[in-house]
Amino acid sequence: MTRTDRDAPTLVQRALKGHAAIGLLVGALMYLVVLSGTLVVIGPRWDRWEQPRAPEMHHIAPAAVQHAVAVAGGAHPATIMVTLPDDELPRTIVTAGKRPYFLDASGNRAQVVAHPWADFLLALHIYLNLPATLGLVVVGALGSMLSALIVTGVIAHPRLFRDAFRLRARANRQLAQADWHNRLGIWTLPFGLAVALTGAFLGLAVVGATLIAKGHHGGDVAQVYAPIFGDQVAPGGGPAKIADVAAALTMMQARFPDVTPSYVSIAGAGRQEQRIEIIADVPHRLIYGESYRFDAAGHYLGKVGLSDGAVGQQVAASMYRLHFGSFGGLAVELAYVLFGLCLLVVTGTGMSLWLHKRRRRGEPSVRLEAFWTIIVWGAPLLIVIDYWIVVAWPTASATWWFWSLLAALVIVLMIWPHFAKPSAGRRVLGASILVTGVAHAALMRPSPASFALDLVIALTGIIILVAPGLLAARRTITRAA
Repeated sequence: MTRTDRDAPTLVQRALKGHAAIGLLVGALMYLVVLSGTLVVIGPRWDRWEQPRAPEMHHIAPAAVQHAVAVAGGAHPATIMVTLPDDELPRTIVTAGKRPYFLDASGNRAQVVAHPWADFLLALHIYLNLPATLGLVVVGALGSMLSALIVTGVIAHPRLFRDAFRLRARANRQLAQADWHNRLGIWTLPFGLAVALTGAFLGLAVVGATLIAKGHHGGDVAQVYAPIFGDQVAPGGGPAKIADVAAALTMMQARFPDVTPSYVSIAGAGRQEQRIEIIADVPHRLIYGESYRFDAAGHYLGKVGLSDGAVGQQVAASMYRLHFGSFGGLAVELAYVLFGLCLLVVTGTGMSLWLHKRRRRGEPSVRLEAFWTIIVWGAPLLIVIDYWIVVAWPTASATWWFWSLLAALVIVLMIWPHFAKPSAGRRVLGASILVTGVAHAALMRPSPASFALDLVIALTGIIILVAPGLLAARRTITRAA
């Protein structure tokens, strides 16, 4: 046997490399879901930031909404939906066809809704930009895996709670990284479990609903969801005057003064049997909203019962807000962003530690390490680049550009892995975020709220640039002491 034959990898070795690559791919998808989820927590603020000059208001009169739906009904859409202004997104949006558009305070049509970058972020988190059903299943499965990783991580480290505030400042970089991984994991344990379990529920619910529908309802998924979200009526009949939304909103104000309407929809718009549905925020409740139903004349028909129905119904209706942190205002949003960043560090360092252990065992893989460097630093960098692509080229697909550039970056650095340097990636990412915050403030004439977000973005870039140096200086001072 020649030396070349002896050195050639065996089938088992090739299988182990393939196994490691698959594990790294799953970790990369999980990292992308956590990264995009951390950003999506403030999704409405990104909408305002990306399209800063749309008309804004904190209230719109029922008569103005009626005028808007009457105009929209002239195009004969099957359904008309009006998103009403609130504190997070003080804008009124009409969806009646393919292109949603904003309204001014009088209910007149304003500019078309166009925040493709923010829409891309949301789709990345919910579907990984895959077709809807497949994407929900994949992301739900990743949520289940993340839940299992959190639980098994706690079980595998019996000293975790006892050492919750112990950081080995004098240790080498890998031990310090392990400490941060473990400590951030325990500090964010309730949050991590909450978002992982609710994400798994939201993603995999479609699988359960489909199986139940096929087994008991002839494949009609709507019948499965009906006990939770109410029956879906298919209005019919001949042409008729558009439904009296103003009357329904006025009745809501009089009959339910404590709730705040957030959405109005007309099913079967302009048909004799059209129905109005108003979804409203109920104070001191975690549900995404209660659904109130009215006939075409604005007469109240009843509510679905999400706020006071069966316990399971209320729990199902609370999953969305618990997962995305869309309750409790700005304080809860900031907490979710902070905990999301911690979970992102835990996810990133977990795979880095695994790769380091492989290297210590004499099983290094420069290409796997390069791939993970691309994901950790390259993916957020491409998200930033993606924004400027759609600014320069409004018709560009943010989804296509992100995944194409990511694939190109992976291919290039798989061929030349020695160019994948984490320190270089961190510096480029920090600089790009800093430049984005400053450039957006200078070029886009943002509102005060968007300008505040620009300051946060610029500060984030600065922190990414200087934090490692500060931590290294602290370790040096600690060792000297």
